[in-house]
Amino acid sequence: MSRQQAMPVVYEGVTLDEGFRADLIVGDCVMVELKSVEVVAPVHKKQLLTYLRLSGKRLGLLVNFGSNLIKDGITRVANGL
Repeated sequence: MSRQQAMPVVYEGVTLDEGFRADLIVGDCVMVELKSVEVVAPVHKKQLLTYLRLSGKRLGLLVNFGSNLIKDGITRVANGL
């Protein structure tokens, strides 16, 4: 498991060594995006889905520490499943 990992992005033949920073990558297959907000907005899920698509990963978890119960703050996001 690694945290705050720089993820390269290739767009139209141009490579950005640090396109974005993933909060957590677990087992090189699950991306975890951490938030601490009162309510998770649709843009947060879209952000994680974009990160999944750019990195080629298939599964992500959006974890919101701002919810009353942690189990209510975990959302699974899948890329092409």
